[in-house]
Amino acid sequence: MKKKLILSKFNSEDEEREFWNKIDLSEYYDASDLERVSFPNLKPTSRSISIRIPEYLLNRVKENANELNIPYQTLLKQYIQKGTFS
Repeated sequence: MKKKLILSKFNSEDEEREFWNKIDLSEYYDASDLERVSFPNLKPTSRSISIRIPEYLLNRVKENANELNIPYQTLLKQYIQKGTFS
């Protein structure tokens, strides 16, 4: 550790944001000060969206999902993640 970082009490989020934007943490910490951490319970946030697709296409996705015994929305997410559709 190079020098001690002293934090005062912030009166608002804007004040805290301004503080963190101005500070250079390399003046206070070396790479050897860092520790690897894990956050096993963090999950990616999900967001609902609306999408218009032709009915025949939705029916094909539902049929494929039914054959694979998975929900069709899960299958759509897999297609999007892969970047392909068959």
